[in-house]
Amino acid sequence: MPDTATEQRLSPSFVSRPRGTTYLATGESHRLSLVRLPERRHSPWTLRVRGDLLTLAWQGEQLPDTDDVLAALEATFSRTPGTRALGLRVPAPLHAELRRLGVLIPDTHHGHVVLQSLLWQQGTLWLGDGHAPDFPVQHVMQDGRRHPLRAPKPAGVVYRRHIPWLNATFSLRVADIDTDLPRFHRWMNDPVVAHFWEEQGELSHHRQYLERVTHAPGILPLIAAFDDTPFGYIEAYWAREDRIAPYYDTDDFDRGWHVLVGDAAFRGKPWLAAWMPSVSHYLFLADHRTRRLVIEPRSDNDRMLRNLSRCGYALVKTFDFPHKHAVLGMLSREHFFNERLWVPAPPHPGAPFSSPSGPFPTESNE
Repeated sequence: MPDTATEQRLSPSFVSRPRGTTYLATGESHRLSLVRLPERRHSPWTLRVRGDLLTLAWQGEQLPDTDDVLAALEATFSRTPGTRALGLRVPAPLHAELRRLGVLIPDTHHGHVVLQSLLWQQGTLWLGDGHAPDFPVQHVMQDGRRHPLRAPKPAGVVYRRHIPWLNATFSLRVADIDTDLPRFHRWMNDPVVAHFWEEQGELSHHRQYLERVTHAPGILPLIAAFDDTPFGYIEAYWAREDRIAPYYDTDDFDRGWHVLVGDAAFRGKPWLAAWMPSVSHYLFLADHRTRRLVIEPRSDNDRMLRNLSRCGYALVKTFDFPHKHAVLGMLSREHFFNERLWVPAPPHPGAPFSSPSGPFPTESNE
């Protein structure tokens, strides 16, 4: 768990957590400083324009490790969200590992660069410990459907991301029946939620619901939170095994999801601009073979349809489920990462650390 008390005391501009290690970032002008917890080891960096490329350069005496570099890159891209590529100057012994990870890639004009679209596919920056490398492929038959055998479900916190414009941390954790049943029951009986989910009822009904999705191999029930305050429920599923499969040309690793925001205090654009792209990000990171995400809200859910469009989903068609008239929304992996859809466009005007605090010096201007 993050050391939130220390984070608040040090007032970081940004928090990065590669492989669960917390880095607190502060910076002004062309300087970036990271503090690694719990040992409070400092990691100094500078940003300068070299040629036509903004370049992040290590300034410490000791050799940084890969986590230091990943945290500095995430903080820099979050500070300059419009930047597609960065130069990177780190000691030569790190180059081979960064190239192996796909962080540092060859570039004709600059030798090597870091692409924001590739960095944001580095699952170690956001995923919890329960996610293993992509599970081997072995097709099975289940209920008359052929699909890949799925990996065991993760447990605990599966995703955590600092949201700069809210100065808050969004997280997803696997739902726990004993812990989450009372709030799930309350949320399902909220009139706004009940209108679209139509699952209102007694506590026993909701216990049976959670037990069913918890034990279903193709469904992952998740609790969404800001700063560890739960506000919503996400139900992620493999499209191949779901009732949506007959309605479009489903790929083996397409992922779908349902959502409810149960706490009214978290309904609104600033929150949605953080949680919806983060859910998409998590589902793409959880398996790198996932090329598309799908969602099928009711066709009369105008607000949800507008929000999906704002967050990059194409509204492909309407169709009739047995229980509702629905719209098929679809988001491709390529579109999400190439267009950097994890941040609002344009960036939220009040975002701390969302843009440089001044012009970066050029290489000749020290």
